[in-house]
Amino acid sequence: MNVIRKIEYWGDVHHSKWLDYLRIILGLVIFGKGVSFISDTSVLQNMITQNNVFGFSGMLISVAIHVVAFAHLVGGILITLGLVTRFAVVIQIPILLFAVFFINLTPGFSTPNSELWFSVLVLFLLIMFWVVGSGPLSVDEGLKNKIGKRYA
Repeated sequence: MNVIRKIEYWGDVHHSKWLDYLRIILGLVIFGKGVSFISDTSVLQNMITQNNVFGFSGMLISVAIHVVAFAHLVGGILITLGLVTRFAVVIQIPILLFAVFFINLTPGFSTPNSELWFSVLVLFLLIMFWVVGSGPLSVDEGLKNKIGKRYA
């Protein structure tokens, strides 16, 4: 547990404001993906059915799509606002790992497979924000300052 606290402290100390703008963009992109999943579930379900590595049924795939869409919607908003950012990022990381290794990796590393490269980039950014945290332009920082002033 001490190592995790040291990583969090290092991330809080070494956080630039430009990273906050990157965090906001990442949150909006994840939120947009959630909206995309909800608005076009049939195409996504067909793509997952074609790459069905685990032999899931259509109903289970449909439920998974809705759960992932909900996680992207809520997580995207939380990441954008900088509210419980590390928690929201940790919820997104397994989803992106699954997307990279089981959905987007099947077509291969070709240049036209831009969805794989996009998923890898988002996964990298999620891991980075898990380490560095939400930053000075976030609701977390505002709440920390407000609570700190109350007890000072």
